[in-house]
Amino acid sequence: MRNWWLFLREVSGALLGKSSLITVFLCLVLIASAVGVIFASHLNRQLFTELALLQEARDAYEMEWSQLLLEQSAWSAHGRVEYLATTKLDMKVPEAKDIVVMK
Repeated sequence: MRNWWLFLREVSGALLGKSSLITVFLCLVLIASAVGVIFASHLNRQLFTELALLQEARDAYEMEWSQLLLEQSAWSAHGRVEYLATTKLDMKVPEAKDIVVMK
């Protein structure tokens, strides 16, 4: 029994020394660093997922924009405008005698 008591006293004295205090401090710093790495990895994954979603939305907007440009060019084609002017508005190209040039 006496040997165990001496052993425990020596272990407790060693644990409360300066070197063990530095060891405990370094262990706490190591744990804090590990938690920081985990948090940074999680944040990186979240931001990457958000980036992927935003890129998909950008691609969809670019596709819609190109379709709208095609639609605009179709609606403003000269042949279509001329056809609508003659059929719906009863317009016609003026004769040469009807044109007056102003100077």
